[in-house]
Amino acid sequence: MERLVNATDHGQPEWHLDSDASGTVVVLSGEWIAQDGRIPPFPADGLRQVEKGQGIAFRTESLGRWDTALISFLWDLKQQATRAGLELRTDTLPDSARKLLDLLPEQPAPPPAPPHRAFAPVTAVGAYTIDSLTEIGTVTELGAETARGALAAATGRGRMRWTDLMSNVRDAGPSALLIVGIVNFLIGAILAFVGAVQLRKFAADIYVASLVGIAVVREMSAVMTAIIMAGRTGGAYAARIATMQGNEEIDALTVFGIPVSSYLILPSILSLILTMPFLYLYGCLIGMLGGFCVAIGMLTVTGAGYFHQTINAIALSQFEFGFVKSIFFAALIGLTSCRIGLRAGRSAADVGVAATRAVVVGIVGVIALDAIFAVIANTLGI
Repeated sequence: MERLVNATDHGQPEWHLDSDASGTVVVLSGEWIAQDGRIPPFPADGLRQVEKGQGIAFRTESLGRWDTALISFLWDLKQQATRAGLELRTDTLPDSARKLLDLLPEQPAPPPAPPHRAFAPVTAVGAYTIDSLTEIGTVTELGAETARGALAAATGRGRMRWTDLMSNVRDAGPSALLIVGIVNFLIGAILAFVGAVQLRKFAADIYVASLVGIAVVREMSAVMTAIIMAGRTGGAYAARIATMQGNEEIDALTVFGIPVSSYLILPSILSLILTMPFLYLYGCLIGMLGGFCVAIGMLTVTGAGYFHQTINAIALSQFEFGFVKSIFFAALIGLTSCRIGLRAGRSAADVGVAATRAVVVGIVGVIALDAIFAVIANTLGI
């Protein structure tokens, strides 16, 4: 029988086929360590010279250290021997290698067939509706538990730590002033620029102040500030809670009997509710300042005239309406972000997924809630 040899340097993993009185023998030598990256593969036609029905034994006198690299090589050999109808005798292998090899099947399991999904649009819509209603109920229950925790904290019987609340207030409030100011300033400037291009055609330059003031106070400041906080703070809340979920810190709080809604979620939501109205008012001021800068630069409007027109155009009820909207936006962002964080998986990838989902849900939820407020305002005549 022709000898098939895989020749390597001394100490390197090597194998070759030999024959003796009992049949074909696979001679193994060297150190089979996967980390070395020098493991020889078993060729697809490695058993072409072995007659069908013969047995294949092993000789391991020169075999050194080995790990799973040797098992992988032996499994390839085992699969080819099965396909060729050859008997593989593993009694001469090391006991641990033989036991590991016996655990492996003769052939890899075929991949599972993809699940058959019948076209059932009514069932899909029903399942989606039920899941959505269930999630709405869960978020509502979480909000109720958080409200009870807030009442308990106000009476001195809550589990909320005031240091956590102050830390969250600092992160959600003063730390967000810069980005809230920049965005609202640019929004006010854009509104003034667009309004100026059209209004000066009718010699109505002064009404740019009314346009910017009403748009910023009634809609843009509240919505843009909420969108900023959904992307900045809501995503951070979801990522933080998802990380705690992965580190089993949420489980530890539950084991110790500490309510997660009062200890962890309440400071996050309460900090947003406390800071969002003030960020809204700050955004209104900065937005009007942006409109003022554009109007002074492009139009024949004096500073005193712009200020006077703004005061006359904006009623106090507009500020009240935007103030209330900002509180509801804050509660929505806090609840949805914390809920998404609690639903996250326990891997590192799930943290990123939770943060992304919290930002998307927060932005869409803010816009949808603003549409509801617009309908309510139109009905009430505000």
